[in-house]
Amino acid sequence: MNAPSLSPPTLGMILKGYPRISETFISNEILLLEQLGIPIRIFSMRLPRESFCHDSVKQIKARVDYLPTDLFLDFQRLLLQTTLYAVNNPARFLEVLKKAGQRFERTRSLGTLKHLMQGCYLTHHLLAKSPEVVHLHAHFAHSPSSVALFSSMLSGLPFSFTAHAKDIYTSNPNQLREKIELASMVMTCTRHNVDYLRSLAQETPTPIHCVYHGIDLDLFTATVKKAPPAPPYKILTIARLTEKKGIPHILEALQLLKKKGISFTFTLIGDGDDKEQVIQQICASGLRKQTRWLGTMPHANVIEELKAADAFVLGCKIAKNGDRDGIPNVLVESLAMGVPAVGTNISALPEILITEQTGLAVPAKSSTALADALLRILQDTQLRSRVTREGKKHVQGHFDNKALIRQLAALYREAMPQLGSVTK
Repeated sequence: MNAPSLSPPTLGMILKGYPRISETFISNEILLLEQLGIPIRIFSMRLPRESFCHDSVKQIKARVDYLPTDLFLDFQRLLLQTTLYAVNNPARFLEVLKKAGQRFERTRSLGTLKHLMQGCYLTHHLLAKSPEVVHLHAHFAHSPSSVALFSSMLSGLPFSFTAHAKDIYTSNPNQLREKIELASMVMTCTRHNVDYLRSLAQETPTPIHCVYHGIDLDLFTATVKKAPPAPPYKILTIARLTEKKGIPHILEALQLLKKKGISFTFTLIGDGDDKEQVIQQICASGLRKQTRWLGTMPHANVIEELKAADAFVLGCKIAKNGDRDGIPNVLVESLAMGVPAVGTNISALPEILITEQTGLAVPAKSSTALADALLRILQDTQLRSRVTREGKKHVQGHFDNKALIRQLAALYREAMPQLGSVTK
């Protein structure tokens, strides 16, 4: 038997990768939870992709363990722990194997086998030596929550998960419904997502909570009052270069502004699978002289770009595979910095961009509507003043991460009664 743990009750956080520049909201959440007295252990399914990380990651105290990532390259390591678990716990292993078979029948994906084996590795190799871990929580409703589900069944620990955007709308609905039913609770970051998840699992008593991600209002704040914008207008986009971000529609809108004789510069921050297509479109559309593509940048640089911007724009849309944004954090950050924003009205974006009040939201894929909205936000002084003021107020009232993290901490403490009440 394991010796009694001298460590405090700990939350085991299962992540797809750690750390990730594009998932700063997760590292911020972990840091703030630690500051509220919730011990965390991180189990990451992948190594970091970037060579640098944000400052918040360096302050996190949680131990990080990396699971074997590739089913084929890491097969021996996965098989060893799966076999050892099965030998020591044959009845429970057969029960979990049956569940894995049911899930495989739905998707015919080898990912199910990998997630089962990763669950065995986590349970037998890591959790068995870590009795302080009393609850498992996965960020994202696809592969991390699959590993959490299997590890929960194998270890007997309860699990919960946070559902975000792509992981919700590209998941098999039956698989997702089962995860909701087996979880002790589910969290998600928009009211739009809550409605969708509840529609999938109407009969389950599992609570589904909406907790916005929030941002650090001390970090993202307008320190200097800007003068009214003047040509050349400074337009900014921060986004991963993927289909759902709608970058081509932004470029088409900018091309329309150029044809109208509007003088501007366009700064694009971000990287992604569609990088080559985006760069080709920038050159083909005659926007090369107006455009700066800066790739992925640390927060300090992003803040400087926000300070300089006259307007922020996103062209979010629903991708062919169903992927879509929830509420992009960059929109929240731009409003907090006093940068008026233009976006689309898909998914949960209207929860942050209340059109004519906190910003302008237009139909997705309409380059003309996007161009017209950008021109208004740049040149309509009364509108600009109103959305800047109300945008800041909306963010302060609904997206303050210090307030939101207390909601999260309360939910985790409810799931982990060993921790006691929330304290500062």
